[in-house]
Amino acid sequence: AAQFLKPDASRYLAQLRSLADGLMDSKDAWIAELPAYDAAPTPARGMNPVTLRSVVGAIRRSEAIEVKYQSLSRPEPSWRWIAPHAIGFDGFRWHTRAFCKTDETFKDFLLSRILQTRGVQASGTMDAADADWQEHVTLEIAPHPELSESQKKVIALDYGMRDGKAKIKVRRALLYYALKRLGLDTDPGARKPQDQQIILLTPRTELNRAETGV
Repeated sequence: AAQFLKPDASRYLAQLRSLADGLMDSKDAWIAELPAYDAAPTPARGMNPVTLRSVVGAIRRSEAIEVKYQSLSRPEPSWRWIAPHAIGFDGFRWHTRAFCKTDETFKDFLLSRILQTRGVQASGTMDAADADWQEHVTLEIAPHPELSESQKKVIALDYGMRDGKAKIKVRRALLYYALKRLGLDTDPGARKPQDQQIILLTPRTELNRAETGV
């Protein structure tokens, strides 16, 4: 008997996005009659599949790997040992969350900036030790107060708000990227209310431990 999925707008639109991005062929889609669709292009990231396989393998086997990494804080790439424990997406790019043995701290490493891998060794680093990965913070957002009441209502609908507020749970390690995607990484007064649309209600003092990658 045919199996029918219960209505799910998120899954439907996610499949359209996969089709538009070329990640899925239309013959593999479960949507019976596809509407006209497309998406604003996202620049393709030059990720080496060998690099991805090495990182995922290191995560699975709890290993550290030696990588040649190009950081924007240094003019030339350098070799360093990292112990990856997770993969993360910032909305545009894929990272690995790893303990950097050079800097002795947990950081995000863009997979596309890992130019080469070589050595492998056992790692005693556990993901439980990465406090910023384990800890979640809640972002509470609301419509910009300078919008009209009708505009506030439509923004509330856009973000699935209830009683004029919405809560978004995010790992502290991904907080920087989440704020950037939501347009909350700068002073909300720097843009017109119609462009800013939302404000952050969560006090900044609760968020100030967020760290970025390299």
